[in-house]
Amino acid sequence: MTGTAEAAGVAGKSGATGAVTVSDRSPVRVGQARGMCLVGVDGVPVTVECDISRGLPGMSIGGLGDTAVNQARDRVRSAMINSGLAWPKSRVVMSLSPAALPKSGSGFDLPMVLAVLSAQGMVADGAPGADPTATVVIGELGLTGEVRPVPGVLPMLLAARGAGAVRAAVPAGNAAEAARVDGMDITGLDHLDQLLPWVHEELDAPVADLVGAEGDQVAATPSRVPDLSEVSGQSAARRALEVAAAGGHHLWLTGPPGSGKSMLAERLPGILPPLTDTERTETAAVHSVAAEQGNLPAVWSGRRPFVAPHPSLTLPALTGGGAGRVRPGAASLAHHGVLFLDEAPEIRREVLEGLRTPMENGRIALSRARGTVVLPARFQLVLASNPCPCGAPEPADCRCRGGVRDRYLQRISGPVRDRLDLTARTTTDRSAVLDTGGGVEDSATVRDRVLSARDRGRHRWQAVNALVDGPALRRDHPAQDAAMLLLQEHLRAGGLTHRGVDRSLRVAWTLADLAGVGQPGIGEVMDAVELFTAEIDGGRS
Repeated sequence: MTGTAEAAGVAGKSGATGAVTVSDRSPVRVGQARGMCLVGVDGVPVTVECDISRGLPGMSIGGLGDTAVNQARDRVRSAMINSGLAWPKSRVVMSLSPAALPKSGSGFDLPMVLAVLSAQGMVADGAPGADPTATVVIGELGLTGEVRPVPGVLPMLLAARGAGAVRAAVPAGNAAEAARVDGMDITGLDHLDQLLPWVHEELDAPVADLVGAEGDQVAATPSRVPDLSEVSGQSAARRALEVAAAGGHHLWLTGPPGSGKSMLAERLPGILPPLTDTERTETAAVHSVAAEQGNLPAVWSGRRPFVAPHPSLTLPALTGGGAGRVRPGAASLAHHGVLFLDEAPEIRREVLEGLRTPMENGRIALSRARGTVVLPARFQLVLASNPCPCGAPEPADCRCRGGVRDRYLQRISGPVRDRLDLTARTTTDRSAVLDTGGGVEDSATVRDRVLSARDRGRHRWQAVNALVDGPALRRDHPAQDAAMLLLQEHLRAGGLTHRGVDRSLRVAWTLADLAGVGQPGIGEVMDAVELFTAEIDGGRS
């Protein structure tokens, strides 16, 4: 009671002497800016708020930021002072909303500066860059005020555009990819002293236009693509490669060392159709998040990515991961392209098993304590293996101990093998290597057949044959009656699993499309079953 009475007395006394009461407070000025964060390969808008209040000088940041976000207090202060901008001499409280969303990376430095400037009243009301609902600011700051590139600018801006943003300031180093986002006024900044002029539309030149033009020039002259004419012989493997390209099928190549497995795999992108506009944007977004800027010119030119990691790769290197910001792995970097795994039996078993889900549904779900991150991974897989550890071309020449040859290929599990539509073997043909007489088809010739086959499939079900749903395929688009009976016999005899029947039927449709046949017959189905169940020194387990 005493404390309450004293408090009431103090309150009454203050009011009597004319002190400021709650109702007399002036409006609080809170500076705002909009930044962006990444969740997987998707951008999420983040509102950055700044309040300058009484208290000892310092800066606190709330909103579940990682170490890079929390260390922004030192970068932002030094960058502003060294750029001739006033730093508050009292307490600064920064909030990143939504507060429950984990945030990572250094891309919030620039929006923090804009929020501080707004809270200090240095941003004019009604300035084009002052509206956080229509403006996005992204960038890392050096201590001298230099604006440095950050990963993931492309998917961030795509998400910002979807949220209603029409203007964006990004680092000049990211301006080339940012300029690819239609419907937004993009400006690249080199230094922090350009921020306020950009906010008030007083910046002389839009840097993004200049850098974007250079990016277009680079994309128009991509590096050379390996050509199929450089592969001599290997008629069976070349045919399997063409079928894989025409139907989007996964392929397993096996053969002695030096017989051309890697050469064939490297030439698969050269006979695939170019990326569509949607595929190009999706693929570029993944490479942007992974900070693989060197691959963007080839992607923008329409070339499908070719990713060939070392056999010693780990599961996170394949599927993606990371403690803070999730970085896409090799499977996601090969999105809409080719993932080539050489020396597949040397890859750890749990790594290969990580391919099973993305081979089926084209995505990778990474479970974290705060939620699940989904990464795209619609790739075309090519596995390559030697027949045994010693690499002997024929079983009679093998120097491995008993049973080693069989156990070597059995490191690729049955479930993984069952998801490989095609199997082919390369041979050591010494006469073909020395043959310079020509007559070998180049990639352009094969690509023409592949494009024609894909057109037939697209008109039939708007997808490549490898992605057609199995039950719908059997019900609505079966092969001829005799061919379907043949598949039923293989299933009854145990030569094919239910998944194997569906995959063989898909391959049969691809063979029919390549041949210009309206419906697979018994010949196409027999070839498809042979390509699916081909004996690879012990066959499929």
